[in-house]
Amino acid sequence: QVQLVESGGGLVQAGGSLRLSCAVSGRIFLYTMGWFRQAPGKEREFVTAINWSGRTTDYVDSVKGRFTISRDNAKNTGYLQMDSLKPEDTAVYYCAADRNGRMTRTVDDYEYWGQGTQVTVSS
Repeated sequence: QVQLVESGGGLVQAGGSLRLSCAVSGRIFLYTMGWFRQAPGKEREFVTAINWSGRTTDYVDSVKGRFTISRDNAKNTGYLQMDSLKPEDTAVYYCAADRNGRMTRTVDDYEYWGQGTQVTVSS
């Protein structure tokens, strides 16, 4: 009964910042946490991922240098810090977990998903 609960979305002006949180519960260990986003009419796309220890990260080029993924395993919580936001970052953001601990950008490799949180960046 693994559950992911995402929070922290909202409306922000271009150049601003938001911090998303993903609280994980249930019996899952040594998992990869990923963040994906989906805009209306578009496919869900990979944003970033972090391995079980937090020592390895992966970012899509469009967010590199602006977004920072992290995790606090003692709190069973992952984070996505988003700085220098752009209107093209507007989307529903989802956190996800891969119980197999793979560093992957593939949507179907992640077994557990949060409910999504809306991020809107105005120009």
